[in-house]
Amino acid sequence: MEKINTRSPQQEVERKQGVSERQQRGPRRDTATSQDGDIESGEEFGVPKPSSSKKHQKQPRKKEGSHRNAAPRELESFAGSSPRLVKASTSAPEQEKTKSKKKVQPKHPEEDKSRGGTNSPAGKRKNKVDQKSKKQVFESYMTAEEVSRGLERGELYQGQLRINPKKFTDAFIPSHDDTHDIYLEGIAARNRALNGDIVVVQILPPEQWKVNTPPTKRHSEKPVTTKTSKQMSQFSLLLEYQVVYIIEKKHSRAVTGFLKFLPEKPFALFSPMDHRVPRINIPLTNCPADFSLHPSSYAKVLFVCRIIDWPADSNFALGELAKSLGEAGEIQPETEGILMEYDVDFSEFSDEVLGCLPTNLPWSIPPEEIRKRRDLRRECIFTIDPASARDLDDALSCKQLPDGNFEVGVHIADVSYFVEEGNALDAIASQRATSVYLVHMVIPMLPRLLCEELCSLNPHTDRLTFSVIWKMSPDGKILDEWFGRSVICSCVKLSYDQAQSLIEAPEKIFSAEELPTVDPLHTVDEIHQAILNLHAIAQNLRAQRFINGALKLNQPKLCFTLNKETMMPQGCSTDEHKDSNELVEEFMLLANMATANHVYQSFPDLALLRCHPPPKTKLMEEVKELCTQLGFDIDISSAGALNKSLNTLYGDDEFHAARRDVLTNLCSRPMKIALYFCAGILKDTELFKHYALNVPFYTHFTSPIRRHADIIVHRLLASSLNCGPHLSLSAVEVGKQASLCNDKKTAAKKVSELSTDLFFGMFVKECGPLDSMAIVMGVLDKAFDVIVWKFRVQKRIYCKVSLSSFHHRKVGKKSELRLVWKPKDQESPPIEQVRLQNTRFFRIFTDTLLSFADMLSVSLLRLAA
Repeated sequence: MEKINTRSPQQEVERKQGVSERQQRGPRRDTATSQDGDIESGEEFGVPKPSSSKKHQKQPRKKEGSHRNAAPRELESFAGSSPRLVKASTSAPEQEKTKSKKKVQPKHPEEDKSRGGTNSPAGKRKNKVDQKSKKQVFESYMTAEEVSRGLERGELYQGQLRINPKKFTDAFIPSHDDTHDIYLEGIAARNRALNGDIVVVQILPPEQWKVNTPPTKRHSEKPVTTKTSKQMSQFSLLLEYQVVYIIEKKHSRAVTGFLKFLPEKPFALFSPMDHRVPRINIPLTNCPADFSLHPSSYAKVLFVCRIIDWPADSNFALGELAKSLGEAGEIQPETEGILMEYDVDFSEFSDEVLGCLPTNLPWSIPPEEIRKRRDLRRECIFTIDPASARDLDDALSCKQLPDGNFEVGVHIADVSYFVEEGNALDAIASQRATSVYLVHMVIPMLPRLLCEELCSLNPHTDRLTFSVIWKMSPDGKILDEWFGRSVICSCVKLSYDQAQSLIEAPEKIFSAEELPTVDPLHTVDEIHQAILNLHAIAQNLRAQRFINGALKLNQPKLCFTLNKETMMPQGCSTDEHKDSNELVEEFMLLANMATANHVYQSFPDLALLRCHPPPKTKLMEEVKELCTQLGFDIDISSAGALNKSLNTLYGDDEFHAARRDVLTNLCSRPMKIALYFCAGILKDTELFKHYALNVPFYTHFTSPIRRHADIIVHRLLASSLNCGPHLSLSAVEVGKQASLCNDKKTAAKKVSELSTDLFFGMFVKECGPLDSMAIVMGVLDKAFDVIVWKFRVQKRIYCKVSLSSFHHRKVGKKSELRLVWKPKDQESPPIEQVRLQNTRFFRIFTDTLLSFADMLSVSLLRLAA
């Protein structure tokens, strides 16, 4: 454990004046279905998450049994999950076999006080219940042997736990056939498992199932006890599930939050920022030395706590403080807290690791190594990357052949030359698995000497590469293919904007001053023509991909302009996907697909591939039904059919961009994440398919500087070409590394999103309130979700603030809200807002509806912080 910060509490609090926004924050956004986010992957879609405008406020935890007799109210389409309903008359032989375990609801003493205290009749009744159930809040876990037998017999189900970040009593795991979600209601049902854990659940006995009646009768719903079959035929039952075993604790058990002093107690209460994590008892001996004397001095100090135990007889976990981060609301402590929560290793590389790097600097390629490779140093090869990129791991080349065809090359940094299998450098790279990209910094997978120098394909420098070179017709048909190790010398480093300017001006003669320094062996005109040829081929490749049934759901990303000294955001915009981005994307996709086929044919039992499972049928059908209600007819029969119908619906009028955002958002929700796997473990080639790309084999080959999976693929490729040693890993070991890469990639994605949210909160705080068009994406009974069009951020607005009243009703399955705003002064009448429905547009004006604009800017801040 790192020592608690010894800075005096007063200094800790006064390091920055003002109210801490983070202190009041609610749960962070959860990316339950994470997107891939790589330009070469074609997997940018995932589940965009509406975020609560109460994000900064500690919401009271609801009484565990408060929703026992009613279906969950927040299982809307954007939650990406729905409970499984069965008719009461349905026989359930499997359920009859399961062990009967009494479900005891957990107690929350702190919540009793907020409900009228322990002296109230309700409080007294609860105290009696608490005294009876004090010995056992959670059920004991099954043994490993019982779990193994139960899974074999089909009596138990295994899956990864997802907890709703906006309603922490709701949790889900996928069903065994992955067609629907299994719903777990309440904290007791998930039995001390945390978000992301791999758990085993069982169906509780029928007498503990919940009656699901029509909405008009829900006030009389009660747990099933002695109803006759005739009575029960009028109802449906909601099966009750409970976690009985935790197979793997994927959650780091680290969480950021605040300490609260409890008088006359030997421990302090730690309140996590993430409400999906329980509150934690921290022994006072583990708290700062003067915490008991000056607890108020630590009210705004952000700590990291690690859970070390969670007894079955307590609602509260036991933990220890890992670190004092500083005042909440500042970028550095907030960022460090995020990294620790998601178990991102941001420590310095050890001397043992650095000892694996070349020591004879400045390093040059040994002549004997050049003789082993195809020498491409005199070819016109160049890189196209973001302007700020420093880890350049891919380059392109294109020259026209005498027969009118083209020789097109994709050249990837040969990282495996420097990272030898099994040494300390390889070990740390395999553990980190990926680089992590934050708004203001990068946490590299490899030491910067490799990332930014020896492996990076910097211009005018000889570099080792792995190349895929095709002979292609002008329409993109592959006539010949070559794989091999090579050596290149990039003639120029272009940004996406510079490449775009070359594409947009095909007839213009560019001067040398309009581009970065070009190698004397090549001319600006030669580079210009190569990019134009690549662009033309890429357009044909892209068109053919979509004809063949690919799907593309673009998710815009927020970009920030930072003050170089303070690193605070000065500007904010959404990125634009231009022709130059698509050019690079097409050839990276082509290289990845070609490598996947080659590696699988060479090593069908060891190949590390990447699959993208199709979305859950039930959830896609719900999206289709919702889109139909909104007037959008989409075809969900296949990825290609969905892509074609979406492109038709986008239109070309003034609202085409908003319509695209809405449809992309809706269709992204049911999508699953792409996963690495070992072909020898999965075996069934039907499961190898990539849904979005609609191809049978896919892998990652093009980014070995920032992904360890690509390094393994490079080693397999080298072995297949007899230009490298055979991979020493077994199929099981490749499968384990694939699983770790999946976990680390998901964590990196979440951390990147939270970093964006943090900086967006800082930006809104300095520049808000904001005036923007918003699109209503979802309507609840007491809140509604919107996309703030200008920034493409999604957020939830609650109706409690600034409203005189609000009225909710349902028309079929579609919700509507009528909002009545408080007047600016007592003499003015209330201002009535038109009914809010999905995809309705409304403008937020800071002059006529100042309170609403203020509320929006605050909730944007709370969302992003």
